[in-house]
Formats: sequence, structure tokens, C-alpha cells
Amino acid sequence: MQYARTITADVLEASPRLGEQVLDVQHVSRGFDKNQSELLVLDDVNLSLREGEIVGLLGRSGSGKSTLLRIIAGLIQPTSGDVTYMGKALQGPAEGVAMVFQTFALFPWLTVLENVEAGLEAIGVGPQPRRERALAAIDLIGLDGFENAYPRELSGGMRQRVGFARALVVDPTLMLMDEPFSALDVLTAETLRTDLLDLWTQRRLPIKSVLIVTHNIEEAVFMCDRILVLSSNPGRVVAEIKVPFAHPRNRLDQAFRKLVDDIYAKMTARETGEITKKALDLGSRLPQVSTNLIAGLIETLAAEPYNGHADMPEIARTLQLEIDDLFPIAETLQHLGFADVSEGDVSLTQAGRKFAEFGTQERKMMFAEYLLRNVPLAARIKKVLDERPGHRAPRVRFEQELEDFLTDGAAEETLDAVIDWGRYGEIFSYSDKTENFSLADVET
Repeated sequence: MQYARTITADVLEASPRLGEQVLDVQHVSRGFDKNQSELLVLDDVNLSLREGEIVGLLGRSGSGKSTLLRIIAGLIQPTSGDVTYMGKALQGPAEGVAMVFQTFALFPWLTVLENVEAGLEAIGVGPQPRRERALAAIDLIGLDGFENAYPRELSGGMRQRVGFARALVVDPTLMLMDEPFSALDVLTAETLRTDLLDLWTQRRLPIKSVLIVTHNIEEAVFMCDRILVLSSNPGRVVAEIKVPFAHPRNRLDQAFRKLVDDIYAKMTARETGEITKKALDLGSRLPQVSTNLIAGLIETLAAEPYNGHADMPEIARTLQLEIDDLFPIAETLQHLGFADVSEGDVSLTQAGRKFAEFGTQERKMMFAEYLLRNVPLAARIKKVLDERPGHRAPRVRFEQELEDFLTDGAAEETLDAVIDWGRYGEIFSYSDKTENFSLADVET
């Protein structure tokens, strides 16, 4: 495989030679009822896909990427809007659309060959052609020799190759991929990406178009011809970015790195700067970020070479953090008043610099002060406990209040985040056993 080809003017090219339109998504929204009001997961999403291109859906958790992919696959219906595949309105799962999932989703009791044959059997392909096509797909994806192995005998990378073979064996026009490399280690994921791109550029794959969901900016720039950036809560397409580099691409090339940094800045400005500068309210969704990560990022920013200010793509590479890992920590620092985030940069406030200098107990006291000042849910829990005669309150009391604004899962995640932060700041105690809050150090 070629991993390091310098991206210079001679390998830059315009958009790939495109054919007919494969997919057209117009004004798609997806929501669900919650206490007589609709909570939107996706809002007015538009996108198109033509033959000969790989398009990436890039966004954080909560941007509805996977929901959109399932709508396009015909697995769920949009609340409003239209999806057209190969010129026809999509009505349920369509022939010629295959999907590769984040989890390997293999039948553990079937061999590699039998797993790949399963999709063909489901659509009525006879035993002999089924076997021939499955063996050809296994050979294409580099798993020949493992036909009789069971999933438990395979590494994660090999299991995902089975997933690709199972998708390819039906000769799809459109392949949908839902974070297919995120469950793999770094080296395995890189090998599988490169192998897949080699097959694509050599035109050895039966597919005509690829739509891939990812939260990894480098992966999107490495693989895609176009990238659609989605905002979160609800998901909207906020930017479309054309990637001008021919394959194979060199991650270390200056032009490649600049594009990654530019996308990072766009996502940071929208997701972190614009949203979190607004004051939180009681129903605001909060990321579940440990106080160790909060303190760790503050300490890293305060130390050399950053001295309180850092470029987010650079610090993400230094700390080996993905977008879904770094953004929530940065958001939390901004929510609490310990940092400002804007245009791809994160800077400690005076409070953040002070926190970095303090010892353990001083940090706890300062954290408690800023938590009660800036996070309404923490202040609400403390107020209720102060006012109750026994200084106790059940978890469900606050969960029900949050569920007026958030999904059940988001309400649970938000409350869990504030529980961890409140414990660290010694604002209140919480017993997981009884699911009760209290002001006592130990529940009796």
C-alpha cells in the first residue's frame, strides 16, 4: 500500500468524474413527540450523491448522523421531507443499498462464508450462485483462507472485513457506512481504510457511491470527495466542503493539515463557541465529562508550550483525542467559566488559570462555586435539598423535570453529569443504591 505520496499541484484535481444522481434528500426532518411538543433530531436536511463520489457526514454525537443514514437506508421514515433513490421515492428498504455498521453485527453461530451468504439467501439467491458470489466477495476484501472460521476466531479488523464482504456481495449501487472504523484500533482502522480506498480507486468495487458517517475529521478528509458538516441538537447541514486532493492522500502534507484545521475551526465555532456562550438553562443538555478530564485539560492548557491558549486540532493530536472526546471537555470548561472557545482555539480564563495553580481542596471549593453559579441544574438540586426538612430528594424528581425538555436518554446523561460534578465539589451526596440525593456525606 502507498501511504505517503506528497500532495502537490500535479496530484490535485477537480471533483471526480461524476455520473448520474444516485440519491437526493430534500428537506428531511425527523422528530418525536415529547409532552405535546416535538423534539427534533434532524431539521430540514438536504443532500445529494452522484455516481463516482464518496461523501462524508461529519458531526458530533447528537447531530443525527446515524438517524439520517437509517432514513436513507429505508429503515426508518422521516417526519417530513423526501428521499429519492435512483430517481424513485424511497418507500422502505431499497434494492441496491447496502449498509456497514459500527458494530460488526455478525451471526456468531455462522462461519465467515455463511455470514456473507446470509444476505443473498434472504433475497432468494440459489445455493450455487450464492456460494460463488460470497467466495468472490471474501477474496476481494482479503479474507480468503478464513471462509470456515467463526467470528470468535477473528480479530476486530477481520470481523469488520466480513461486514464489508456481506455488504458488497449483493452488488449494491450505494454503500452506507455508519462509523465503520470507530470500533477498531488505530493501525487496523488505517489498514482497512487504505485497502478499501485502493479497491475504490482501482474500480474493483461494484458500488457506485459511498455515504460514510464519521466524527473523525482526518478520516473524512482522507477518504471523501465532499464533506457535509452537521450541527447538533437538532442536526442541520451547516457547511459543505469539497476535498480537492487526489488519492492516495498524505496526512502529513501541509495542504491536508490545513484543511483539517479549517474544518476543526468551522465545527468549533458553531458547536462550541456560538452555542455555549449562551447561558445554560435548566433544560440544557450537558455532556458527561469526568472531573479528571476537566482538570487534565486545564492543566495541559496552563503548562508549556500552550501557556493558556491552544489550537484545538493541535491539542487534540497531542492528547490523541477524537472530536467527540475533545469537544465535550472544551464545552464543559466554557459552561463552567474556566475557558473560552472560538474559531478552533481554546483559551483559559482567569478562573481557569487560578484553578490550575490551586491544590486539591482549593480546586474543589472553586469548582463548587462555579458549578452553582453557571449550571442551573446543580443549583436547583442544591436549593431543593436545602429547603427539604430531611435534606433529601429522589433522583426521579429531577429526571421528570428534565424530561420536559430532553429525551429520556439525554435527561439521564445530563443528570449523571451533574451528579459527578456535584460530588466532586462536595455540594451534595448521591446514593446509587437508593437513588437519593442528600446533603449528608454518607446516607444513613
